[in-house]
Amino acid sequence: MIRLNPSAIGSGIEDNRELVDLRNVVKTYRSSAGTFTALKGIDLKVEPGAFVSIIGKSGSGKSTLINVITGIDKPTSGEVFVDNHPIHQFSEEEIALWRGRSIGVIFQFFQLLPTLTAVENILLAMDYGSRYPRADRADQALRLLELVGMADHAHHLPSALSGGGQQCVAIARALANDPVLLTADEPTGNLDSKSTEMIFRLFETLVESGKTILMVTHDSDLARRARRTIRLVDGRIQDEFVNR
Repeated sequence: MIRLNPSAIGSGIEDNRELVDLRNVVKTYRSSAGTFTALKGIDLKVEPGAFVSIIGKSGSGKSTLINVITGIDKPTSGEVFVDNHPIHQFSEEEIALWRGRSIGVIFQFFQLLPTLTAVENILLAMDYGSRYPRADRADQALRLLELVGMADHAHHLPSALSGGGQQCVAIARALANDPVLLTADEPTGNLDSKSTEMIFRLFETLVESGKTILMVTHDSDLARRARRTIRLVDGRIQDEFVNR
């Protein structure tokens, strides 16, 4: 594991090779209880095909960082570019359309619709993204389930699947519109060790095929298996490592 110089993070070089480019991003939440700044001047660049783990204690800003990158939260100040799109300038309608077509989001608790089968959950995501012709979507959904090893469970409801099986379906759903970026917030936090290993190997396969993954995790051993690790402390990037 090689420690990188934090001052080199986000050097501002304009080479257009970055898939994700955050420039001095600040995110402050305001409520009746006061203000809380979750991100404090984040500069971050992520190249296409990267596998990046994000670690830090509770409240360090990990989930907020992911939410800003995916457009779920807007930065209070700073700039967010994903695939050369200025996400910080988008309207809510533009963000929703862009996210449905360009980003695959994987949740800790799967978030599958319980009344839809595995393949129906994927087809619904395809309807929102509208990337594939309607006539091709069923075949594509089945191919994605085959990719994650769940083709035999295509017509099962989520309740009939194990936790690991549900997460595999959720990953297939995240891939429904061939996104440029996959984000995963504690994707194995609700799984046993066997399912965790299965999901992580699936991530490695996706990265080898060219996908870019940003993964929040509390598991330091798992984080070290990503190609690059970023540690957040109190809303700032404290350290960055290249893992070997």
